[in-house]
Amino acid sequence: MKILQVNASYKPAYVYGGPTMSVSKLSEELVKAGCEIEVFTTMANGPDELPVTPGEPTYVDGVKVIYFKRLTKDHTHYAPDLLMAMRQHVKHFDAVHIHAWWNLVSVLACRIAVKQGLPVVVSPRGTLSDYSFSNKNSLPKKLLHRFLGKGLLKRSYIHVTSDREEKAMTSLIEPRKIFNIPNFIALPDKGFNTASETKNSHLKLIFFSRIDPKKGLELLFEALKNIGIAYKLTIAGDGDETYIAGLKVIAEKNGIAGNIDWIGFRTDDKFTILQQHDLFVLPSYDENFGNSVIESLSTGTAVLISKNVGLSDYVQQNELGWVCDQEVASVREYIIMISKSRNELLRIRKKAPATIRRDFNEEALTKKYLGMYKEIIANG
Repeated sequence: MKILQVNASYKPAYVYGGPTMSVSKLSEELVKAGCEIEVFTTMANGPDELPVTPGEPTYVDGVKVIYFKRLTKDHTHYAPDLLMAMRQHVKHFDAVHIHAWWNLVSVLACRIAVKQGLPVVVSPRGTLSDYSFSNKNSLPKKLLHRFLGKGLLKRSYIHVTSDREEKAMTSLIEPRKIFNIPNFIALPDKGFNTASETKNSHLKLIFFSRIDPKKGLELLFEALKNIGIAYKLTIAGDGDETYIAGLKVIAEKNGIAGNIDWIGFRTDDKFTILQQHDLFVLPSYDENFGNSVIESLSTGTAVLISKNVGLSDYVQQNELGWVCDQEVASVREYIIMISKSRNELLRIRKKAPATIRRDFNEEALTKKYLGMYKEIIANG
């Protein structure tokens, strides 16, 4: 099979967080499975551009990638050369897989592929949720969806990564079919010491994600104010500098700044850092999946996540952590309760790594993705 993957960003543009990692890992695993994969993307790296040669194929961890210049440096990612390449070459592929929405790469690439009669599968990556429609640029999104996006999505297949995201899709559109397949997650080596017990006098909390308003850090900061237990919070990630500066002001006002360690974006020692903590916290307002939840559990570190995280049902069903309401009082009560549940943290530390390796096995996930592509190609 020859599949074209289209996304506005590709690694090493890690500034965009989970979606960039998910698309990259999917492409790499498909190449290992014998598929002919090509990626069309832009040079986007936040407000900057990646140091790559535009328009020339390059191989990134075995995947053929072509980076194109973009004219806009914001979330629209307008890249006319990418769209021209789509028009000229899309017929050479068996199917097109488009990732994310609400940018001019995804929407216009989808339009080109649909008009040329190619089977198209769209992975919204959380961009078609109620939260997305009601936040940034809500009116332009609603207009784009009504006059262009809805029609394109109805003629496409949809790939979601959780039951929560599937429910959101079925309430919004009627695509040709919805496939529910989890993200590929790069897990630590099998020799990684995932069963070691942390022995801290205080509760070691960690937030490991892109720093963005939808992640709920303000909520966490309010919950930790005058909480009455000994704790330390590590924040690993990066984001808009102005927003982060505002968070630090809130931390000072709440009297918790001395308990927070801001360590920035980390990748090479990610699993070591996660394992050194007692609890991963993600009180997000909206999360279609939550790659970092699986990464944390793969090291044995339990999780506290909001019910708005796509993996909340999975965490509850497998007893790998706790799910809180999107309220300050709920987050605070769970953290206090967990601080007194060291035996439960140890149980999860011992159980979680094997459970994650079982449920997010790369070979099993590859078969599901290959099955999806074969079906959409057969149905045209």
